[in-house]
Amino acid sequence: MKTFIIAAVTADGFIGRDANHLANWTGTADKKLFVDLTKQAGVIVMGSRTFQTIGRALPGRRTIVYTNRPDAITAEGVETTAEDPAKLVARLRAEGAHGLAVCGGTSIYSLFMAAGVVDELYLTVISRLFGTGVRLFNEELDTVLELTEAKQLDAKTALQHYTVLR
Repeated sequence: MKTFIIAAVTADGFIGRDANHLANWTGTADKKLFVDLTKQAGVIVMGSRTFQTIGRALPGRRTIVYTNRPDAITAEGVETTAEDPAKLVARLRAEGAHGLAVCGGTSIYSLFMAAGVVDELYLTVISRLFGTGVRLFNEELDTVLELTEAKQLDAKTALQHYTVLR
C-alpha cells in the first residue's frame, strides 16, 4: 500500500497564513490534482481542523479523521481514529486498501513523517508568497527525498513529486 502526503505550498514553503486559513488560495490545477490523486488512493486521512474546512466525506474516497473527540465528528460516512499512524497503515493494508493520502494539516503531516510510514510526497507549489504562516511540518525531520517528477501544471502551479528514501 502506498502512503503519500499531498499538500499545496507557497513558493516560500507555507500551507496557509494561519491555522484557520482555508485552502481556497491554491487554484484549479491544485484542486484537480488533489481530486485525481486522492481518488486513486481510495483512502484519505486528515486532522480534525482540516476536516472542519471540508465538513463532509469526500465522494469516491474513504475519509478518516484524526481526533481525540470522535463524538464531535458527526458527518455521515466519516471514520475517526487516534491510533498510531503505523497501526493505521497496517490496519488499512490488512483491510485491502491500496493507497492512503495524508491530507493535512501540519500536525498530521508531521505525525506520519515521524512515524516513517510515508512513501511519497506530492507538493503543488503555488506562485505566491505569504512571508509567514503555517509550515508543512512542525517538528524537526531528517528525511532524504528523491525528486521523481517535476512539472508545470499551469502558469502559477508546479508539481514536485518526491519518493522518500529509506
